[in-house]
Amino acid sequence: MKESFCGYISIVGKPNVGKSTILNHILGKKVSITSRKSQTTRNNILGIKTVKNKQMIFADTPGMHIKSTKVMNRLLNKSAASLIEDSDLVLFVIQRASMQELDHLVLEKIKESDSKVICVINKSDQVDDKNKLLPLIAQLQEAFNFLEIIPISAVNDEGIKELEKLILSYLPKNQHIYGEEGSEINQDNFMVSEIVREKIIRSLGDELPHDTFVQVEQLEDEKDIVRIHAVIYVARQTQKQIVIGQKGEVLKKIGTQARLDLEKYYEKKVFLKTWVKVKKNWNTDSDYLHSLGVGGSYES
Repeated sequence: MKESFCGYISIVGKPNVGKSTILNHILGKKVSITSRKSQTTRNNILGIKTVKNKQMIFADTPGMHIKSTKVMNRLLNKSAASLIEDSDLVLFVIQRASMQELDHLVLEKIKESDSKVICVINKSDQVDDKNKLLPLIAQLQEAFNFLEIIPISAVNDEGIKELEKLILSYLPKNQHIYGEEGSEINQDNFMVSEIVREKIIRSLGDELPHDTFVQVEQLEDEKDIVRIHAVIYVARQTQKQIVIGQKGEVLKKIGTQARLDLEKYYEKKVFLKTWVKVKKNWNTDSDYLHSLGVGGSYES
């Protein structure tokens, strides 16, 4: 009987380094699975891909990139630490040029575990001379004992197949947890929230990205259109005004840019409706954070 390989993979990194794009290109839009073969599962699985006798299970690491209040940090760090510790493989994603402060913070969290780690340098297509990556690679090699360091361009699908081959090569021997046919699991909610949050960051810079949280309240994938309702949570009324902008221009820009990306993702028309809601001190309320799914870990 042919040996089987199966492992959990976590993708970690600061905002806007392309984690969701990498995942999308590896998994495709939707991944079919069947009923579980074991009783162990996670409440944050984004998708599963089986290639012959090898199965990759990708888990979300919510909040690794968020630098905010003490309560939020405690919850997110606990969640992220447990995910990293229990992952068979971690993809540490950074972008071209150099390591920034948030990259170092994420790497420090990785160092606390015994996980095997592949470093992924995304957006390498934006470097005109690949030799310019050599100092960064040398810095990374000195900072941590990575299994591999691989430059890719997720948006251009460059290096994705090579990355997938690396992931498959490091999977441990295990029985597959998920079967081949049956109900669908998809990472759509994750993709929507990531895309909307990315547009917030791009539109507002460092004004308040760490004080926002995007929750998908409705997602209906119909034949010719996808209808999405998403709420952007902020902690204060002044932040709501910043996100909405004068005469709603900022929110309109965020929504339009997110919708265009989502239409590429779904390959059909998308109706995206966004709201901004104030939940006073939401990022210091541990019960509310848990209700949003922040800081969650596994179910057994």
